[in-house]
This record gives sequence, C-alpha cells and structure tokens, in this order.
Amino acid sequence: MEWLKAVQRLREQRVPGVLVTLTSVRGHSPREAGAKMVVSADRTWATVGGGNLEAVAIERAREMLAEDRGVPESLKVSLSDKAPYQHGVQCCGGEVELLLEPLPVVPSVAIFGMGHVGVELARILARHDIELHLVDSRAAQLEPEQLRGLDDAVAGIHVHQVPVLPELVIGELPEGTHVLIMTHDHAEDAALCDAALRAGQLASIGLIGSSAKWSRFRAKLADEGHAPEAIARITTPIGLPDLGGKEPATIAVSVAARLLQLFAGEPASTEQQPR
Repeated sequence: MEWLKAVQRLREQRVPGVLVTLTSVRGHSPREAGAKMVVSADRTWATVGGGNLEAVAIERAREMLAEDRGVPESLKVSLSDKAPYQHGVQCCGGEVELLLEPLPVVPSVAIFGMGHVGVELARILARHDIELHLVDSRAAQLEPEQLRGLDDAVAGIHVHQVPVLPELVIGELPEGTHVLIMTHDHAEDAALCDAALRAGQLASIGLIGSSAKWSRFRAKLADEGHAPEAIARITTPIGLPDLGGKEPATIAVSVAARLLQLFAGEPASTEQQPR
C-alpha cells in the first residue's frame, strides 16, 4: 500500500505529515469509504478521489502542518455543481466525510554499545513510541537472543551491526536524533564523540563514563580541532544527577528518565555528578 509505505517513510525520516481517510460516502464519489492518502508539506501519496475533494483535503492538511496541530479533524465535502468549490467543479452528486489525522514526528534515539547498560536502556526505551537505533561493532551483542526483551517493542527498532568504523552510522541517523555513546572500547567512544561533534543534525550527545575519562576525551577532542563550545555539546555523565547507583538497570532508568525530559523540552541540569 502506497499510503502505508509513505507513513513509515515519514516516520523514519522524522518528517511530519497528515493521514487523510475517506470515512463515509453518501451518494456518488470517486473513491469508496476507506480510501487513504498521505500529505506532507511538499508531497502527497495515494489518492482519495482527485479534483476539488482532494485539493481541499490537501490544503487543509497543509494548514494543519503549518499550525502544528496535533488533533484529528473531520471535513465534509459536497460533490455537487451547486455546492461552493475552491479548486474546480466536481459534480459526482454525493457528499463525503474525511478524517485528517496528524502524523507527528516521534523522537529518535541511537544507542552505541549494547553492553549491560545499553541492553537495559533499550528495554526501557522500546516501550515508548520512538525510533530506536541499536549499534554495536560486536555481532554477538545484536543476536536475537541478546535482544529478546525487545520482541514486543512499541518503538521502531533499527539494528546496525558495524564491525569496522561504527562512527559512520552517525551520518546515517535521522536529523534530531539523541545519541548515547556507551561502547565497550574507549577508543571507539572517542571516535564516536568526534564524529558526533562533526555531524550537524543531532539533538543531543551523551557519553557514559567517569570524570577522568571525560578529562582525557576533552583534551583529545580539543587536539582534534573542536572548539570548547562544541565540546560542551557532549553531556557526561548521563542520566538524572540525583539518581545514584552503578547497577546497569539503575543507570538505564536514570538515562531513560533524562531522555524523556529532553523529549518534553526540559532544560538540562547543571548539577550532574560523575558516576
């Protein structure tokens, strides 16, 4: 189905849209009830009947996008040559009702490193309506058995097994992705931090680790040409500052809670303490 593929594409690319469904038909209409189309700011997919009917639906859908409306709307359109029209006469003789449902942009998160903390974090985040990217250079960490806790995920799960140069995945992530760096290898972490700072499309960058690790990374990133204000984009340690504990599940809860704050637009705390 073209409209279903379009919905998935918009979701993965983090582009807002509107799903238009022909919910009821009285009399004659170009399409039967149930016909659907998808509208974005600059494209449409599939059709609900063409002509004035479809043009009115597209126009209202784009107004909803411009207004950032998150509530579905119903729209009635008469298909009569005696009815007011905006985009040409459509005289099939019926009346239709359309449902316009916003397709919001959902958060996108990438976890680099599916070790103990990464797996626990993925289990929590998978229960939320997000796009979740799981990245590891070790094939065993991404085996189905390792990820069995995600079988009933609400999130869209994207697995990236990259044995060499996992930092290349950074450039493939959707705009506005929140990146969390927690691999098994500090050299890999450093390369990922460098790549994340060079990417312009990320919403946030988090690094797991101690204050000593961050001190070394900060100096290394400065040597690689990153300005202090750029390096400050990296948050470390990650998670809620007032939720202590070093157990993987505890850290995962803390990091997930902080991400939910970021999704809601809450500012970062400046009182974080090293883990």
